[in-house]
Amino acid sequence: MSDFHFVRREQIHEGWSEDRKYRAIEEDGTRYLLRISPIEQYERKQAEFRMMEQAAALGIPMCLPLEFGACDEGVYSVQSWIDGVGAREAIHELSDTEQYVYGLEAGRILRKIHSLPVPGMDSGAAGEGQPEVDEDSSRRAASPECDGKSARESALGKKGNRADVSGGKVLEDWETRFGRKMDRKIKKYRECPLQYEGGENFIRYIEENRHLLKGRPQGYQHGDYHIGNMMLDREGRLQVIDFNRFDFGDPWEEFNRIVWCAQASPLFASGMVNGYFDGRVPEEFWRLLALYIVSNTLSSLPWAVPFGQEEVDTMRSQAAEVLSWYDNMSKVVPSWYFEGYYLQYIDGIPYKLKEPFDFSFLGRYGRVFRVFDDQDSGNICFGMRKGEKRYFVKFAGAPTQRGSVAPAEAVKRLEAAGVLYRELRHENLIPLEEGWEAGGGFALVFQWAEGDCMGRMYPETHRRFMALSLERRRKVFGDILDFLEHVASRQYVAIDFYDGSILYDFDKGKTYICDIDFFRKQPCVNDMGRMWGSSLFQSPEEYRLGAVLDEVTNVYTAGAFAFALFGGYARSRDRWQLDETLFTVAARAVEADRGLRQQSIRQFREEWEEAYRGFVPLL
Repeated sequence: MSDFHFVRREQIHEGWSEDRKYRAIEEDGTRYLLRISPIEQYERKQAEFRMMEQAAALGIPMCLPLEFGACDEGVYSVQSWIDGVGAREAIHELSDTEQYVYGLEAGRILRKIHSLPVPGMDSGAAGEGQPEVDEDSSRRAASPECDGKSARESALGKKGNRADVSGGKVLEDWETRFGRKMDRKIKKYRECPLQYEGGENFIRYIEENRHLLKGRPQGYQHGDYHIGNMMLDREGRLQVIDFNRFDFGDPWEEFNRIVWCAQASPLFASGMVNGYFDGRVPEEFWRLLALYIVSNTLSSLPWAVPFGQEEVDTMRSQAAEVLSWYDNMSKVVPSWYFEGYYLQYIDGIPYKLKEPFDFSFLGRYGRVFRVFDDQDSGNICFGMRKGEKRYFVKFAGAPTQRGSVAPAEAVKRLEAAGVLYRELRHENLIPLEEGWEAGGGFALVFQWAEGDCMGRMYPETHRRFMALSLERRRKVFGDILDFLEHVASRQYVAIDFYDGSILYDFDKGKTYICDIDFFRKQPCVNDMGRMWGSSLFQSPEEYRLGAVLDEVTNVYTAGAFAFALFGGYARSRDRWQLDETLFTVAARAVEADRGLRQQSIRQFREEWEEAYRGFVPLL
């Protein structure tokens, strides 16, 4: 009997696997993944379980295989449960660096998987007969209990011998095996009533490059290795799931599903290639990868036809994308590929630079718990923890990856920003602790402000911010107007003031303002043409060289914030969540003609508050 005794099991309906999958729960609340397959698949499933055991022994982060056996419902396996989120769903919430670093890890994991020894096997012993396209065996599965024979009791096959993954057969050479597969795919495509636009380019590439298969080695394959079959656990570690389509073949063929990785995140896909090859990608790999992707893409259309127009449209779109990546198969390195960042780590956290830089001086403020390295200002920022205190350190002088100015210029600007934070001190502006020269550059140290950012560059916190109640958003807007009025009283213009400058602490109900580095003292004129900032918050004069920039410019910014907070950024009545009178006040503020706007923040605020007194929210 099974060593597990589940009190409840909840079926999982995601993915394309034919297995029945459950979240299986024991009496103490421990969760497991239970997979049940038809009894006819006993030998294949036992081989799958054995290979998973070998993968787990290598330290592959995965659902650990715990028990295998037969029961009344069929063949079952019990695996450890991974608590987390699908990598494909989570990837867009991550910074560019995080996406790339997870890709590197996925590539290194795959290289380790390919190190498993391969038992002899012919082409029919595993993997054959599966659908050519398995678009999404992607999300976490889980399985309930099945009482039956334990793994030890079930290790014997039907003939009483330990089930051999190989069946004692010898693998056919890869050129013959995969060449036959490509011939079959070409035949199915030509017989298909539908065709791709540019599909002949796929066939031409196959015929011109099939010789690359000669002499290719064969190894163990996960069989469906892509971002959809990966998770991020609660500790943020990458985990690989769904080994049920395991196979044996050219290890590089395993990259044929990188199409889905590239569609989700080109940085992740690039990291996967670079991680696998440790940054030294051979030319032959690119030629073979194109061959394997083309082969899969060619067969996707006839596969999709029985499933209806939606699947057909998906495969047509994917084929067009592949042709675009490879410039109609005239190039072998796909356009999504990125050669990678120079990465450094501090206190275990990765960040990207153009070249090495020593940040050891940061130890003065404790340990780093977060890095912000995507700024185009030339700054790099760190969240620091020292005892019970937390700090936000903004540093200029390092060779940042996205910096649009030289480090020396970034230092000059950050030193000037220190003056701004002192002169514009305000209850909603993040407090500046000190500015100091360090590491050949300059650092500003702020008290850490806990909050979610309004900026759309952080999708997860942006969604939470925009889900604030109408009353809370009204309070945020009032704080913004109060700060802009304070800025005007100090004779400054708020340049580069946009949604990314606004944080909200949900627990305290407090608005924080940050990133005022480019505010300017009046009198001020546009000496750049296109000024710093977000186009959704910039007035016409912030695009016009020689134009006057003053408080009327910031009236435009205030109106833009009104539409962002109460109109979903759209300046239309259809999206506006307040009444007509308030819409009119906001619309006046964003007039292109400066003379038609309110002429001060105070005037805008008085009109807004007068209109709001007459507003009756819909319940």
